[in-house]
Amino acid sequence: MNFKLSQIPDRVAKPRKNGLTMVMDKGLSLEESRNLISAARPHIDIVKLGFGTAFVTPNLREKIDLYQSFDIPVYFGGTLFEAFLIRNQFNDYIQLCKDFDIHYMEVSDGSIIIPHAEKCGYIEKLTKHGIVLSEVGSKDAAHIIPPYKWIEQMKAELEAGATYVIAEAREAGNVGIYRGSGEVREGLVQEILTQIPGEKILWEAPQKAQQLYFLELVGCNANLGNIAPTEVIPLEAMRIGLRGDTFHLYLDKEKS
Repeated sequence: MNFKLSQIPDRVAKPRKNGLTMVMDKGLSLEESRNLISAARPHIDIVKLGFGTAFVTPNLREKIDLYQSFDIPVYFGGTLFEAFLIRNQFNDYIQLCKDFDIHYMEVSDGSIIIPHAEKCGYIEKLTKHGIVLSEVGSKDAAHIIPPYKWIEQMKAELEAGATYVIAEAREAGNVGIYRGSGEVREGLVQEILTQIPGEKILWEAPQKAQQLYFLELVGCNANLGNIAPTEVIPLEAMRIGLRGDTFHLYLDKEKS
């Protein structure tokens, strides 16, 4: 940090296993990626190349190499995994990750229906090649999954070898663990946390109010994902009580 302040909560140091900030790259140019790294590198834990953008991104290899040269892991969005799978190209997906030296892989079923046992099988296979993040929840706002099903699927996917389970929200934050308005389905989230360790869940939280909710609920080391590149520094400030929304969160009232 640039100077000393008392009563700042302890953030897990990088490389960290919880307190993650996953940034969504939906098509940054190489120069924009360099600027992001320059501005926010200490606070970026993972970069996701959103949905299927990797297929149409110019200079893809250079971009991945750039992030990796600064020890920032990169992975392809779950939609790309599903695009390979529905075309019977699962082995091609594995080869793609090898070709680009990608060691993080997302398994999702938000766009296609995959029997859950089969999904767990893909997770098991991919753990032989790297770190698996498995996404739970549907991208269809009309498909409401009951809490017990979320918990059941998260448990099974962690047991299959996933390092983290991602709570689905899309890049807009209006499905899955959120209502169409972006409001958190609080009962669902709190029920999930009775059964699944918080450090194993990556909460997709693109909106500030959603980020604030999880920081207040879980603490400054909540795992948060789908963060816009321009929001990395504001989020880190909010994590440690240096934004109006969390200003009083960590202050010792007697000392202050």
